Amino acid sequence: MQICIKHFNELTREELYALLRLRAEVFVVEQQCPYLDPDGIDPVCYHALIHVQDRLVAVSRIIPPGVAYPDYASLGRVVTHASVRRTGIGRTIVHESLRAIEQFFPAAAVKIAAQSYLENFYGNFGFIRVGEDYLYDGILHCDMVRAPGLRVQGRADG
Repeated sequence: MQICIKHFNELTREELYALLRLRAEVFVVEQQCPYLDPDGIDPVCYHALIHVQDRLVAVSRIIPPGVAYPDYASLGRVVTHASVRRTGIGRTIVHESLRAIEQFFPAAAVKIAAQSYLENFYGNFGFIRVGEDYLYDGILHCDMVRAPGLRVQGRADG
């Protein structure tokens, strides 16, 4: 497994294509959620990528403070390929993304729009629900926040 964090401007054409393809496979096709993925935010973000045997299997985008939410950094477009679900790679991509936020934006609290069924998953990383469920692109979501100064501990798989 290879993990890398790159700013949008550092992505190769092939990496960008694979990233967008994986997001479309899961969000648009699998979850049947037609939406405009290129929303103008990606170019200011860092992107976490996990490859297994040279195949991209998980991605996320790391959003600087003030872009998605005033006063918060954010984590979004977290996705794993169906073939690697329930292997711990989802935990790894979130863990590494939070470590990147700690590195790039050390004083920032983090806010996410999580799919509601993943509330407990994100709770394991210190996120706390704020507010009620709401529909976003036809899927139930909830806002969650993580206090500044929290640090991810240990290894992602430990």
